[in-house]
Amino acid sequence: MKTLRFCFMVMLFITSISIHAQNIRSTVSGTVVSPDKIPLENVSVSIEGTHYGALSDENGKFRFSGPIGQYMLVVSSLDHKPYKSAVNLKRGENTFNIVLTEKAHELTEVVVEAAVNRFSNKESEYIARLPLKNLENPQVYSAIGKDLIKEQIIVNFDDALKNSSGIDKLWSSTGRGGDGAAYFSLRGFAVQPTMVNGLGGQTNGGLDPANIERIEVLKGPSGTLFGSSLVSFGGLINIVTKKPFENFAGDISYTMGSYGLSRIAADINTPIDKDKKLLLRTSAAYQTENSFQDAGFKKSVFLAPSLLYKASDRLSFTVNTEFYTSESTNPLMVFLNRSRELEYKTPDELGMDYKRSFTSNDITIKTPTTKLFGMMEYKLSDKWTSQTSVSYSNRQSKGLYSYVMFLQPLRDDTLSRYVGSQNTTGTTVDIQQNFIGDFKIGNMRNRLVVGFDYFNSKSKGSSNYILFDKISSTGADPNYTNLSEAAVNAKLSGSTPSKSNSNANTYSVYFSDVLNVTDRLLLMASLRLDYFDDKGYYDVSSGETSGDYNQTAFSPKFGAVYQILPEKLSIFANYMNGFENVGSSVQPDGSVRTFKPKQANQIEGGIKTSLFDGKLVGTASYYDIYVTNVTRPDPDQVGFTIQNGDVYSRGVEFDLTVNPIAGLSIIAGYSYNESVNKKTSPSVDGRREISAGPRNLVNGWVSYTIQNGAAKGLGFGFGGNYASENAITNTAETGRFVIPAYTILNATAFYATGAFRFGLKVDNLTDKKYWKGWSTVEPQKLRQVIGNISFHF
Repeated sequence: MKTLRFCFMVMLFITSISIHAQNIRSTVSGTVVSPDKIPLENVSVSIEGTHYGALSDENGKFRFSGPIGQYMLVVSSLDHKPYKSAVNLKRGENTFNIVLTEKAHELTEVVVEAAVNRFSNKESEYIARLPLKNLENPQVYSAIGKDLIKEQIIVNFDDALKNSSGIDKLWSSTGRGGDGAAYFSLRGFAVQPTMVNGLGGQTNGGLDPANIERIEVLKGPSGTLFGSSLVSFGGLINIVTKKPFENFAGDISYTMGSYGLSRIAADINTPIDKDKKLLLRTSAAYQTENSFQDAGFKKSVFLAPSLLYKASDRLSFTVNTEFYTSESTNPLMVFLNRSRELEYKTPDELGMDYKRSFTSNDITIKTPTTKLFGMMEYKLSDKWTSQTSVSYSNRQSKGLYSYVMFLQPLRDDTLSRYVGSQNTTGTTVDIQQNFIGDFKIGNMRNRLVVGFDYFNSKSKGSSNYILFDKISSTGADPNYTNLSEAAVNAKLSGSTPSKSNSNANTYSVYFSDVLNVTDRLLLMASLRLDYFDDKGYYDVSSGETSGDYNQTAFSPKFGAVYQILPEKLSIFANYMNGFENVGSSVQPDGSVRTFKPKQANQIEGGIKTSLFDGKLVGTASYYDIYVTNVTRPDPDQVGFTIQNGDVYSRGVEFDLTVNPIAGLSIIAGYSYNESVNKKTSPSVDGRREISAGPRNLVNGWVSYTIQNGAAKGLGFGFGGNYASENAITNTAETGRFVIPAYTILNATAFYATGAFRFGLKVDNLTDKKYWKGWSTVEPQKLRQVIGNISFHF
């Protein structure tokens, strides 16, 4: 605890010493006049490719909120020809005095110099489901934008999350039915990327970055606004997809690299009608890559058309679709023995060849996924908006799967290779209705969302697993290459797969209210009522259903923000809740015990900054999460289950994005987490939870682009990640198996000229061997060199 407090106080000091007056938002204002200075009324002034804009009033004046960065200012009138002007919008006030004539004149280019922190984009409509800025929000979150993804030439979704503080990968996506995407540790708990644009969007395989506008990592229990079906006590990962805009533009790129990496990607946007009310944007990618080991590959195809129809100034419809299919071998994960003391306690002690995969290239699994999202947004009045959203996902796993385990009774020198067939389908439907208000109560601004949510999850599966063979984990083994599709199918032909179906429904109603008590003091109060109806698992062979139950849960959330310097520096505190439904349990005497939902309650406090015209954006916080209603073995009755266990997870987090001079960007993050099973089971009580990941995590990235001269457009980036040691198995029976600490460094160089951009990246510069795991040992990729060329039009 002393370490936590000290780290937190240091972060508070470092972040609060830099205070400078500035405005966080971009405001576009000015006048439109004729050459003889007569004000022009009803002239449209807008930012091209966005929904930002306004009409000039009777005095020729206009004013509206806008984005930040380089855009085209479009001015049009019935009596004048439309004109465009390149503008560079900065945070705060941007004033333009525009002169229109009836003749074909081009407007004089207006350029407003701005220092834009291009890697810090924290404004989001999904995180609070309200128009709430980062400094107004008592919840902590981080955002990873497309600019950073492009600069780092990221072709794997999991790599993008290395840029967020406090998150670390536990387990790669396996491709198995129900497993979903990769697992990550966040604030002491396992979490997966399961949300797309604030709604459910699951997969059985990996995720392609081609259609990502940004990735949002919300931290802490978030049950009040997001329920329990798709989120974790540590938080959630939300993917924001690219949206259509009004002008024709596109980007085509080709990437190649070590281990046979080859990727072609495209992102093309176009208006469909001349009035630019119907807009289409399509992202696509095809990628193949081999493993750094002796076997292994992955190939994938991705297509994501998105359509936006602006029916009127008040009504719009959005349809986003994603079609993804991949075929791959499953990644090597060595399962450790869970029933006895482990002979070896580190990966090095196991003595396994780092480049051996223990599989073959014809043991593959396919994971086709379809995701559909639709939203109707209607502006009921100048104070109320209705959002009706629907999402649907269909994900499948088809093929063969293999994994290896140490199962010998005495020694860890022989691996049991298990194989199985997968034929599973999972579907989810999420229907959500939100009413969003922004109005005043007296002189106090009040922002309110009232929502209803229906979520359905179904699965239908057929799978079987059998022992294929046993081979040496270290030395040469004549049976090593025996694993093949024909041999596996021959083994499986004598086994009967298990078949089961499941179906669960969740009905929810919630509200969240943010009240400006003063211009500086904001209070938040939120509550969710959740009814969970699990129809249970239906065993096809026996014809029996088990595990069916229903449960009701409440989830409150409270927060307070005080802006010490308005829109520059704020302190915040929150109380947040998450819950997890727990089914009933049949006891040894035949009785049935009904349990309550597991509850996670977080208390958090910290500071947020956005200083020097947005050049310094940071967050520092301390959190304490306490989980109750954990089921555990009854110490007084053998075989019985009781519900009075607890787990706690607490720590500090710090993240900073700095743009000290033009062209230079710095990202830095640090987290410390202490997670303990306080009272769960005698085998793990007092021990760190294995899903908590490393105690200490550090991430950093420094990027510089030359702004002037002959080398303008040439840039360099350097950074990496540090993780302290991680106990991936930690019980009284097995002891601790520890993955050692590691530091991984990456670098990039790039050059942009005209419509072309060239990039070169080296991941794992030092060619370091390192591992990740979650009761498993998974070797990570060695050095990889990647080259990229893109054409923008």
